Amino acid sequence: MQQVLAGGQPAVSSRQTQQVQRFSRVQPHRCSYQVQALAPRLSTRQAARTRLQLQCTAEASTEVKPAAATQDEYYEVFLSKPLGVKFARGNDGAAYIKATDPRVGNTDERIQAGDKIVNVSASFGSDVWEAKNYGQVVYAIKTRSGEVYMKLLKMNGDMSALEEEELTEEAKRFKLERSGGNYGAGTKQIQEKNYIGKRELERKRRELFDDGLAKFKSGNIEGALYDFEEVLAMEPKGYIGDDFSRVTQIYRVSQYNIACCYSSINQVDAGLEALENAMAAGFEQYSKIRSDPNLESLRKSPKFKQVMDRYDEPVLNEGAINALKSIFKFGK
Repeated sequence: MQQVLAGGQPAVSSRQTQQVQRFSRVQPHRCSYQVQALAPRLSTRQAARTRLQLQCTAEASTEVKPAAATQDEYYEVFLSKPLGVKFARGNDGAAYIKATDPRVGNTDERIQAGDKIVNVSASFGSDVWEAKNYGQVVYAIKTRSGEVYMKLLKMNGDMSALEEEELTEEAKRFKLERSGGNYGAGTKQIQEKNYIGKRELERKRRELFDDGLAKFKSGNIEGALYDFEEVLAMEPKGYIGDDFSRVTQIYRVSQYNIACCYSSINQVDAGLEALENAMAAGFEQYSKIRSDPNLESLRKSPKFKQVMDRYDEPVLNEGAINALKSIFKFGK
């Protein structure tokens, strides 16, 4: 039986409504046409309500749910020293994994190149530090007594943070021109920009170096080590000096200053490592090394002589001393 609405307009039967809904699910783009066909039997208000209901049904049937956002994946490791892990400074100033080598020290199979350190154990005790920058992470690990804890963000092999920043279109054209032996209109401009960029990097690096010196003189050894480690990490890639040296002068001096910092807080092993790195990089002021009061604790170590003998002639040759003793019969 057909129902009659107030106002004398015939209502749509439930069977007709079901037909329209079934039709809208099969052919949603023709919903409005079906409603128009029923319009003579609907009041204006009910026709609008039915049209809205069918439109919502059609939209719901074609709605595409957004993909779930990928969540960051973290993992934690506890490693005994020495570590078979090499760190590097990223473009954002943070510490990243550069490589792992189980032949050098302890590592974990989950650690991959490109992973980012987000937390690291403090130098002493059970505290955990937020990894704020590369220098802080290196300092924490070198001065850590006991196991080293690290929380890392898994990057799944993404090394972009350790690579040069993406080239602009102008830089890409310059690179193509240079590789092809051409000198286009934009080449000079790119060369000037590169020169300015290098000078700016040198300026920032020098400021860090000066800040490190000021902190060391004021007794802020930890802060000085942060800055000097940052200076090392900012060493230009592929550097060749006018004297064909492969490292900059500021790199050599920073390594020496790091040795002084560690010596002043009685971190002998870390200090000797930095001192050897300085001499390996070309720091040859051996008389200063033997007399600098900032290296006093290192000179007291029996390992100091072994390190020095690898780079400098012994002050007195032991063989010559024994020969003199035998001639003059010392010790009898």
